[in-house]
Amino acid sequence: MNEARILIIDDEASIRSALIGVLEDEGFEASAAETGEEGLRLITQRTFDLVLLDIWLPGLSGLDVLRQVTALDDPPQVVMISGHGTVETAVQATKLGAYDFLEKPLTLEKVILTVKNALNQARLEEENIRLQQKLVRRYELVGDSPALRRLRQDMEKAAPTNGRILITGENGTGKELVARLIHGQSRRRDKRFVEFNCAAVPPEMMEGDLFGAARGESPQTAMEKKSKLLAADGGTIYFDEIGDISPAVQSRLVRMIEEQAFLPPGSSEAVPVDVRIIAASSRNLKELTAQGKFREDLYFKLNVIPLVIPPLRERPEDIPVLIDHFLARIAAEYGRKPKVMGPEALQTFQNYSWPGNVSELMNVLERFVIMVEDHEIRAEHLSLLVEAREVEASPELGPWPPLIRARDQFEKKYIHQALVTSQWNLAAAAARLQVPVEALRSRMAELKISLIN
Repeated sequence: MNEARILIIDDEASIRSALIGVLEDEGFEASAAETGEEGLRLITQRTFDLVLLDIWLPGLSGLDVLRQVTALDDPPQVVMISGHGTVETAVQATKLGAYDFLEKPLTLEKVILTVKNALNQARLEEENIRLQQKLVRRYELVGDSPALRRLRQDMEKAAPTNGRILITGENGTGKELVARLIHGQSRRRDKRFVEFNCAAVPPEMMEGDLFGAARGESPQTAMEKKSKLLAADGGTIYFDEIGDISPAVQSRLVRMIEEQAFLPPGSSEAVPVDVRIIAASSRNLKELTAQGKFREDLYFKLNVIPLVIPPLRERPEDIPVLIDHFLARIAAEYGRKPKVMGPEALQTFQNYSWPGNVSELMNVLERFVIMVEDHEIRAEHLSLLVEAREVEASPELGPWPPLIRARDQFEKKYIHQALVTSQWNLAAAAARLQVPVEALRSRMAELKISLIN
């Protein structure tokens, strides 16, 4: 039996009766109101998980009811119902906080699917807030190097403001972590942190994902394709790898920043939006701007507060602290006793360049926690678990190594870096290297590269 309570607000008795019947058949507890005023009275008297709200009501309109419902401290999910909606109405309802938009005549299958999706979304949003809070507690910036201290100071200054932030750093340095920590310390921390991965979204889908439904789509489809910008309204939107954003979206983003509003495709009415932008890039945006690959005006608008995360090789004094932190944390996750690292192994780790930065270090340490049974990680363990490239302090091939050996060494490093960048996902690494998965797997076997982590 579903324990969710659902309120139907609709002035048509036949619709109220039909919806109550189908919802109760599904195990939900359903109540109904004929007017917006009556619905609001019921909402103040008891807790509802979901409201099915007709947009055209006598007296107080559905949109007016929606405004009051979403202003509550703990509002229920709201699904709007309409017999003749428009894209503008759908966008306005979304802006006010509606989850979805159902068009009459209603199909009971669609109603049940939408109700279940809305309730699941509410649970996901609650879980997302808990996970964000857990992430901020779990993943602090570990280390006490001068560079990291300066970064923390800059983050503390930037967090309470609404200034746009551009984070630059190599892959694996923790750009998303820095963005989430800033959001968690900001006045927007109770609102959503929405990530938009510019490198993962195909150019032809980027505009629709960011700004909403494609031109000519119905209000219901528009609601289903709720824009990332509207999803982040009141909170923070994080553009990962902003250098990969398409030229068309760059142009629209400049205008959105200037006007604090955007025009959804298919709509003639601009939608105001209140978001803080944090962008990140592993590439030098200034160089991309000079090459004409990134809009100069967008670069300047994003670069209000520049933050640079130093690579791990430039702060080796942080490595022992990171090792202790990760060994303790990973051991706790696996329910094992924390391990310690012996002095020789520690020296090797400090001498290694860590091209995958903190992410690579964490992956390697997780390997040790899983595979090493001894309490102390010693030098003799390194050859068992870590590639030769990872334990060589400064690999020397000699002044003139054989060409085939030099090529193998280069390929091994190149493939390893692709795997680290792809978080050891073989298909993703193959796509990055532009080779078939089987070809990559075969070459890894030849070079004795293991996917152990």
